[in-house]
Amino acid sequence: MEVYRMRKQMIVYAEGKPVEIVIRNYTQSDFAGMIAIQEACFPPPFPSELWWNEAQLREHVARFPEGAICAERDGRLIGSITGLRVDDAQLAGSHSWESITDGGYIRNHAPDGDTLYIVDICVVPEMRKSGVGKWLMQSMYETVVHLGLKRLLGGGRMPGYHRYADSVSPDEYLAGIVAGRYNDPVISFLLRCGRMPVGTAEHYLEDEQSCDYAALMEWRNPFMR
Repeated sequence: MEVYRMRKQMIVYAEGKPVEIVIRNYTQSDFAGMIAIQEACFPPPFPSELWWNEAQLREHVARFPEGAICAERDGRLIGSITGLRVDDAQLAGSHSWESITDGGYIRNHAPDGDTLYIVDICVVPEMRKSGVGKWLMQSMYETVVHLGLKRLLGGGRMPGYHRYADSVSPDEYLAGIVAGRYNDPVISFLLRCGRMPVGTAEHYLEDEQSCDYAALMEWRNPFMR
């Protein structure tokens, strides 16, 4: 099967100034840069063993290279987004990030699956308000359309939920974000990217701020009924 490779140039605004970036698929030669993104985004005391490792990255580029995308500025990687294809059987019932992504190794990638599931999205701190994250997400939407998939899906952290957990359920909190009663940095970002909520998942990820919950957010291919 022919591998679809993405590469596009664009201008984003960093600190009010236009800068050129490239969005493309990452390859084995980018592994050091991919790990450097993780280090910049999750510095100590965050445990380094939870960053991407080379074994995981090798699986990404071997099993589903179309779902391995990075952003580059002046030769330096500044962001990435990774996905895999899953089928309806894998999504039946409840799931956690660990189970649906194979702990980030994506060895459970289903080549015929019609859902592109997001494993991770990450942008270095100094570029986070420049729109890079939104363009990375848009690039995954383009991958969904190009491959003729049904939708994109993924679990989003709800880091603001701990402030309201004593009084509202996770589903009520998610509905409140959509209604404008609450502002959540992650879920509000996903809404601005065009993702729509389809429910919440318990015990999705060990995350004190989200009380271990996540919002399941999808983007449906507009060219498929």
